[in-house]
Amino acid sequence: MGTLFMRDPVAWRIHSEVILLLGWERAILLQFAHPLIACGIADHSSFHRYPHELWGRLARTLDAMLTLTFGTGEEVARVVRSINAIHNRVYGQLPEPASVFPRGAQYSARDPSLLQWVHATFLDSSLRTYELYVGCLAQEEKDRYCVEASGIEPLLGLPEGSLPRSVAELECYVEEMLESGKLMVTETAKLLAREIVTPSLPLGAWPLVWLIQLPTIGLLPPSIREAYGFSWDSRRETALRLSAKLIRMMLPMAPHAVRYWPAARTAVRRRPLRLSDSA
Repeated sequence: MGTLFMRDPVAWRIHSEVILLLGWERAILLQFAHPLIACGIADHSSFHRYPHELWGRLARTLDAMLTLTFGTGEEVARVVRSINAIHNRVYGQLPEPASVFPRGAQYSARDPSLLQWVHATFLDSSLRTYELYVGCLAQEEKDRYCVEASGIEPLLGLPEGSLPRSVAELECYVEEMLESGKLMVTETAKLLAREIVTPSLPLGAWPLVWLIQLPTIGLLPPSIREAYGFSWDSRRETALRLSAKLIRMMLPMAPHAVRYWPAARTAVRRRPLRLSDSA
C-alpha cells in the first residue's frame, strides 16, 4: 500500500501511525512515576475509581494530540484553550512525602517542570515505538521531530527553550530525571498503573492486552519497571521483538484506512497535491 507521507513534517509521519498507541501506556507510566503528577491524576480524575472512564480520558488525549498535529490553526487554538483551561483547575499538594518532595509540596498542571516531563515521556515513547514497529529514523529526522514538537512551548505558556530541540537533548533530560531522585513509584502510581496495565476487560480481550503489555513494560527503563514490580525476562523480551518484527512486515500491506488515523488522511487531502505525493 506504500506510505502516505513523503516530505511533510516528521511529526505528521510519526503521529499518523495508529500503531503508535502501543507506546502510550509506557509514556503514561513514566508520568505516574513522578509523585506530583501521580497525585494530581489521583486527585483530579476518577478513572482509577471508575475504570470505564479511562477510555474516555485516553480518547480525549488522543484527539487533542491529533488535532495539535494535523488540525487547522483554528482547531489547534481551540484545543490549546481547552488544555490550558483544564490545567488551570489541576492543583493541590502531596498528602505525604515522596522522593525529594516533602509532605504538603504543591503541584500544578501549569508547572513548567511537570509539563516538561509529560512532553518528554510522550516524545521519547513515540520515537521508541515508531522505530520498533514501523522503521528506523535518521538522526536528522529525530532532531526535526523534537524541534517540531517544541512548537507547543508558547501555546502552553512555557519559557522559551524549555523543551528539547534534539534527540540528544531529549535523551540527556530523560537520563537526568531518572538519576535525579525526583522520580518514585508511589502506591498511588501503582494503583493508577494497575488500571492501565491490567484493565477490567472480557477474557477474550486478553490476547490484545498481552500484546499491549509487551511494549508498555518492556520499553520502560529497568529501574522504573522494577519499581512498579513488573516481571520481565528473556521469554517476554523475545515475544516483544518477534511481535514487533511481524507487525513491521505486515504494516506496509495494511490499507491506509487501517494504518493511519483519519485526521492524518484528512490533512493529506487538505494540502496542495504535489507530484511526490503519489506513493
